[in-house]
Amino acid sequence: MSANELAAQIAATMLEQEGAGPAWGIRIEEVREGYARIRMSLRPDMLNGHGIAHGGMVFALADTAFAYACNSRNVRTVAAQASIVFLDAAQEGEILVAEAEEQALVGRSGVYQVKVTGEGGRAIAEFQGFSRTIGGAVIEPS
Repeated sequence: MSANELAAQIAATMLEQEGAGPAWGIRIEEVREGYARIRMSLRPDMLNGHGIAHGGMVFALADTAFAYACNSRNVRTVAAQASIVFLDAAQEGEILVAEAEEQALVGRSGVYQVKVTGEGGRAIAEFQGFSRTIGGAVIEPS
C-alpha cells in the first residue's frame, strides 16, 4: 500500500469512528500524506441566530480536515493549538470545502493551513493548526 493509499484509509476509518463527522454529513474528497480535502453541506441546524453558518461548524469542518491531514502518516496526532479567521458568511444549503495542507513537520510538531471555501471557491475562513504526535498507530493497515 502506498503512503497516499494509507492516508486515505486512515481518514476513512477516522470518519467512520467519529460521532460528529457522520452526523454532520462530512464527505472525504481527497486525502494523501500531509493533505486532506473534505466537504459538508450546511443544514438549518448548522446556522446561528443570524441565519448564517455557525462559526463552530466552520471551525469543526476545518479541524476535521486538519485531523485527517496530520494523522495521515499513521502516527496518532492531536491538535496542540488552532486558530481561525472568519472571512465571509455561508448560507443554508451551501457546500463548504475544507482543504488542509501541511506547512511544516519537525519532530513531533506540525503546522497546517486549512482553507474553508464556499460556492465558487469564495473564501469563508482561514484556519491554522499546530499538531503534536502522541505515538502509536491510528489504524492497523489492511
